[in-house]
Amino acid sequence: MKAIEITGEIEKAGLLKLDFPIDLRRKQKVKVIILYNEEDNINEKLWLTAISNNPVFEFLKDKAEDIYSILDGKPIKK
Repeated sequence: MKAIEITGEIEKAGLLKLDFPIDLRRKQKVKVIILYNEEDNINEKLWLTAISNNPVFEFLKDKAEDIYSILDGKPIKK
């Protein structure tokens, strides 16, 4: 997989508009990584949706990864 760095902006409708055209085959599927300034905080609901659909976290659905239970740890005392 190759990478291209290009800038753009998110329009009012939430669509990504690139600053320049890129010379790739039309209708080709691509992966997009969006880097933004931290002061532009991302909506928490959007973040949770994105992370829950990210295949990199699929391994967490495996029962073997569920290593903690309600019996682990100590209760919090106020």
